[in-house]
Amino acid sequence: MTDELALYGLACSVLLFVLLVVLETVFPRKKRSMARSVRWRTNIIIILVGTVAVRLMGPVVAISAAVFAAQNDFGLFNWTSLPGWLEFALALIFLDLSLYLQHVMTHRIALLWAIHKVHHADRDIDVTTGVRFHPVEIILSMLYKSALVLLLGPTPLAVFTFALILNLCALFNHSNLRLPEPIDAILRRLLVTPDMHRVHHSTLTEETNSNFGFSIALWDRLFRTYKAQPIAGHDDMVIGLPEYQSEHPAELWWSLVLPFADPHKKKQFADRR
Repeated sequence: MTDELALYGLACSVLLFVLLVVLETVFPRKKRSMARSVRWRTNIIIILVGTVAVRLMGPVVAISAAVFAAQNDFGLFNWTSLPGWLEFALALIFLDLSLYLQHVMTHRIALLWAIHKVHHADRDIDVTTGVRFHPVEIILSMLYKSALVLLLGPTPLAVFTFALILNLCALFNHSNLRLPEPIDAILRRLLVTPDMHRVHHSTLTEETNSNFGFSIALWDRLFRTYKAQPIAGHDDMVIGLPEYQSEHPAELWWSLVLPFADPHKKKQFADRR
């Protein structure tokens, strides 16, 4: 069951990835600062390495954790008698809120930021940035999600649905896609749009520390981390991290060793707070 769901989710993600590549090529939002070819190769290889690492973890994945919880009557939802539809909806909401909080922690805790900044070092933001996460971060995130699933006890279908929505939204809101302003204004009342999330990838600290949501736009407004637009505007804002405005973020080895080989990471983290 888990393998079938994973295959279905992968197919949906690949289809959306290809569609967004076409759309952001035809309707680009922001001019690129680097050539696409080198960045894309690095970003895609990083996610392939991370995917292999997760597969090697065996049963320590979120859907498997949900199956275990259901079979062993473990977790909050397995100890209650809520209607199925309500449990499903609450599971999606609680998991998304937990991912928002996880994202905030990656910016607030030095060790987590050292790993997460590989994602932020990308000097352009497009659909491939949505999969540019260091393999260590992917593993830690999967452990975090699995622990949440064990505590909550949602159904495997709810966990799969959440994971699929999360992946699709990450691709969408990282895309370099120009949406008409009226459509963006309507969508961001509920969902995180590309213009909304792009602010989070600004080199300015006050903008990097905003718009942490991945799918539901409510959390940033609720916790007062929402910024509607970048100070310099989308055309003139600088993407990435100020200390890495070079060719290095597009290099595979540099990106993989960045969390471990940066002698100035403590000072840089202090500057980012």
